[in-house]
Amino acid sequence: MYTARNDFFVPSRRALLKGTAAAGGAFVLGTFIGDKAFAAAAGDAPLPNAFIRIGTDDTVTVLTKHLEMGQGVTTGLATIVAEELDADWAQVRAEHAPANPAFYNNLAFGQIQGTGGSTSVANSWEQLRKAGAAMRQMLVEAAAERWGVPAAEITVAKGAVMHPASGRSARFGEVAEAAAQRPVPASVRLKDPREWTLIGTRVPRIDSVDKTTGRTVFALDVKRPGQLTALIKRPERFGATVKSFDAAAAKAIKGVVDVVAVPAGVAVLAENTFAAMQGRDAVKVEWDESKAETRGSDEIIAEYRSLAQTPGTPAASRGEAEGAIGRAQRVVEAEFTFPYLAHAPMEPLNCTVELKDDGCEVWAGSQFQTVEQMVAGSILGLKPEQVKINTLSAGGSFGRRATVTADYIAEAVHIAKAIRGRAPVHLVWTREDDIRGGYYRPIYLHRLRAGLDPQGNIVGWHHRIVGQSIMSGTMMEPMMVKDGVDATSVEGASNLPYGVADFRVELHSPKTGVPILWWRSVGSTHTAQATEVFFDELATAAGKDPVAFRLALLDGHPRHAAVLRLAAEKAGWGAPAPKGKGFGVAVHESFNSYVAQIAEVTVDGGGLKVDRIVCAVDCGIAVNPDVVVAQMEGGIGFGLGAALRNKITLTKGVVDQSNFHDYEPLRLSDMPKVEVHIVRSDAAPTGVGEPGVPPVAPAVANAVFAATGKRLRSLPFDLEALKGA
Repeated sequence: MYTARNDFFVPSRRALLKGTAAAGGAFVLGTFIGDKAFAAAAGDAPLPNAFIRIGTDDTVTVLTKHLEMGQGVTTGLATIVAEELDADWAQVRAEHAPANPAFYNNLAFGQIQGTGGSTSVANSWEQLRKAGAAMRQMLVEAAAERWGVPAAEITVAKGAVMHPASGRSARFGEVAEAAAQRPVPASVRLKDPREWTLIGTRVPRIDSVDKTTGRTVFALDVKRPGQLTALIKRPERFGATVKSFDAAAAKAIKGVVDVVAVPAGVAVLAENTFAAMQGRDAVKVEWDESKAETRGSDEIIAEYRSLAQTPGTPAASRGEAEGAIGRAQRVVEAEFTFPYLAHAPMEPLNCTVELKDDGCEVWAGSQFQTVEQMVAGSILGLKPEQVKINTLSAGGSFGRRATVTADYIAEAVHIAKAIRGRAPVHLVWTREDDIRGGYYRPIYLHRLRAGLDPQGNIVGWHHRIVGQSIMSGTMMEPMMVKDGVDATSVEGASNLPYGVADFRVELHSPKTGVPILWWRSVGSTHTAQATEVFFDELATAAGKDPVAFRLALLDGHPRHAAVLRLAAEKAGWGAPAPKGKGFGVAVHESFNSYVAQIAEVTVDGGGLKVDRIVCAVDCGIAVNPDVVVAQMEGGIGFGLGAALRNKITLTKGVVDQSNFHDYEPLRLSDMPKVEVHIVRSDAAPTGVGEPGVPPVAPAVANAVFAATGKRLRSLPFDLEALKGA
């Protein structure tokens, strides 16, 4: 019944269909990958990758291979299936798929199951359409056989198959078991967009009711029989290790069960979280800081500033930028700095690990299931398939749950191993652990120079970036670091859309001891601010309107131009602004989506109020427009929080911030009115989880300049500079 493939068990197609139908009266369909652009690996035979379960109660459950962490992915993926299946949306459900990359790999990542890079809908689009269409065809064939009529005479709508000529009909659940006996069609007909009834409409989110009524189970809600809660005492400085510890005082606290050393520090296990917290406070640890990072943020930035004065590794080059700048009538220069940033999801990191005789079971808001299986297996001496991962909804991530080290999963597994699996272990990170414990968006420094000719045209552009590589030293380095350039460090800068003939981008990638990671929209978190604010400075120097200045250089990028025109039109760009108000613009592409934003701000007595953001987005086909709008709104709020005040700073290697009082999230009173306009498109869907973030900070910064004449280059904004404006 099973054939081995890449150390994972892959059920054969017929065995899968028969086995699942017999087990529970349900119909599970695996369909094939047809889009070679998302093939798991060159030459791989097609594998079943998407599963749909129809119950005898007519429910249609879509098994989603991607983590739901608030971005609406379960709704989006279920919509794709339901559309081609002609299911009744009221009966559609979604569940997280089990961890198995042979079926559920992210087609954009290869043979890895994981969520990230705003790829969930994009990589699933053709795959799930074909799954829905194949299941529909099998239901039709089963009904035709039952009624003795040609399949061509069968129609399907709202979860029912019908034969109009005879008046017969059946709900999906009535024919599901018979359909399971049908062969999976080798090819299927996909709907013409003109036939869509769900895609492109505002269907209710599939998880809203359960989340608002408290029925959704998050990892923090998991409680296994005999479970112990674990907290880890971690060193203040990154890179420090345990030299010795004294657990006597901790073990004297009621509820504390054990104290063990693990690679991350010293773990305290207790009957409840409060006892574990008390025990952790009581543990005395002597740290070995011989290899710890001891520099502060100011020292790191000073080093970066020095590096920015020297040539870096070429990341993009055309023409002769320095020569063109040297011949320019006017030269504009600017420096931008960006701090470390914490992800700070509302649900801190946590997971439950239970060791068993035949393997290990994990409950977590799992974002990189395959990596986590591999890491847990390596710690325990197990094969990856012996690590069962139960993926639960996560209370946010913004990249933090997707680490190539599977750090928090590994910590829980180490603790369970240290106590020889005598109890399930629920590892909990406190908010302080989250803010102080890494991983962070790296510090970056940008230095830009450009020249203008007498007519105000850009005649040279030179951009030097200094920042730690996220990909170096990870399993992704071979794919993402080419000729010494980490693509994520320069994205949004090396592919600048504006038609500048003489252009050069360089990169320095110094190393620090601070753990770093992608953060919502990755490199575009800093490149959009640097390029779009600098471009505005050039427009000002040239005496030209910022929107017109951009459009004149976007001839080769019609999708950039389209979102820019739409945002400007909807915002009423060009209308005079009252005193103290300003309008600013930014446009940026990330994750194959195009977003332009117009910010309207008020600056009064040094206070900054962002009044309105008008956003235009081209993300291809908008599967669920309401989810697209929500993600643009959420991305704008997320990016605005970082622009207004978020930063992680170090003093002598110790993180200064600890909780939301000094790493303050955006408050409701800070949130502007947001208008989102979606460009109509027939292109395949692209990402929306991250592209709303990059343009907001530069749009606001440019609006502040329009209102005050003062530039806010670096992030977070130096609001002190606005006093008296």
